[in-house]
Amino acid sequence: MTATRTRTDAGLATALRISVSRLARRLRAQRAASGLTEAVLSETQLAALSALEVHHAMTPGELAEHEKVQPPSMTRVIAVLTERDLVVKSPHPTDRRQVLLAVTDEGRAVVHRVRRRKDAWLDQRLAELTAAERATLRAAVPILEKLSQSLPARSLRRGPSRPGRGGRVSAQGAGSVSRSRARSGQLASETYRGWSVAPSRLRTR
Repeated sequence: MTATRTRTDAGLATALRISVSRLARRLRAQRAASGLTEAVLSETQLAALSALEVHHAMTPGELAEHEKVQPPSMTRVIAVLTERDLVVKSPHPTDRRQVLLAVTDEGRAVVHRVRRRKDAWLDQRLAELTAAERATLRAAVPILEKLSQSLPARSLRRGPSRPGRGGRVSAQGAGSVSRSRARSGQLASETYRGWSVAPSRLRTR
């Protein structure tokens, strides 16, 4: 990685993406090389198992929210983990509609084995770096953690009205906040500081 490639924000984003992806692949290879249960688990399944090992007990909805995946996808993940006796379900103490998920002893053993293998590989790689390089990485850890926890950007672009399923946003002259309720089932529209928006049709990416 050269200074030229990371001189701009765009160059930094590209270089960081490539480096992080390569490092993630190397770490995944350590898990797959074990030949044990963890070798056949997907990254999503292993991440969910690790989250349960840390938090002890979670509902399926809490686990899906924590891992930033859709509930149907998490349902499939939980099915695999329970089938392999890595996770067990129990009744929720206050809500009969819910269940609690917790790791089994085997599930906890899987998580610990994966961590040990990955940490051992990283320890060897870090030992090959200079003290200054390790200090730089140590300072970058909180920044990388902040990036990993960031939410998808949601923005509203000013511009001409464009039809389609994404909704309508049209520029208007500046004025005070006004509201009008549509009649006969039509959508409500709102004008805020120069924007006319149909809220139930507006979609964010």
